[in-house]
Amino acid sequence: MAFPPEAPPVLGFVDALVGVVVTVVLAAIAARFRALTLPAAAVAAAFGSLIVVLGGFAFLGLLALFLFASGLVTRYHFQEKARRSVQEGTAGERGVSNVLSHIFLPTVLVVLATILPAQMPWDTTTFLYAAAIAFGAADTFASELGILSGSAVAILTWKPVTPGTNGGVSAQGQLWAFVGALTTAIFGLGLYWAFGTPVVSVALFIGGVTIAGFAGCQVDSILGETLENRGWLTKGSTNLIGMGSAILIGLGILGLAGVAL
Repeated sequence: MAFPPEAPPVLGFVDALVGVVVTVVLAAIAARFRALTLPAAAVAAAFGSLIVVLGGFAFLGLLALFLFASGLVTRYHFQEKARRSVQEGTAGERGVSNVLSHIFLPTVLVVLATILPAQMPWDTTTFLYAAAIAFGAADTFASELGILSGSAVAILTWKPVTPGTNGGVSAQGQLWAFVGALTTAIFGLGLYWAFGTPVVSVALFIGGVTIAGFAGCQVDSILGETLENRGWLTKGSTNLIGMGSAILIGLGILGLAGVAL
């Protein structure tokens, strides 16, 4: 089952205005509860507003769910993370670099689908957008929950490293990465259906988004071990490239499945 690949329902002025207001309110709530710094919340509000106006509420909803889930796993056992000096920020808040690295490419996808509909069909866009968010969830879940495991190894050399080390992975972290990617695919499909947004077939969407998000997380870990640890990449740039790899993997999956791009 799949929706035809035409554009999702276009938001009227009132709906678009409501979408922007909702986006700003969500960003303000995130700042109020210290999930985001004030500058990061402003960035999220600006990019999120563009996403909802051009793409619709399904795109905003998936982004908001990712932000909510990220906040929960970041605060989980926060005192233990702080004791080991591996916590995010001072109280779990994420800054501008983190927000930009996770929202820039999803926004680009929606913009491209709007201005180049012939080259970027909406069923392709919804798939790639979900793959990008699935990467974000996989990476965040793996980092924030896998870091609580008792041991980790470097993803390439398999040498033991301290949990939280760039490029370090654990069985627990990998499991949570898969869970993050899979739940994003499931919720993404539900949101797209609920708002009448075009998607590819169920099996391709769930399987492809999960694989792309999880695989992108592995690329992120490889970059962490090989480049970030040497100071050649920052955490934000590593995340940005990792998300880009998830999108490219998603494109490859769609190509193998015979979906016209």
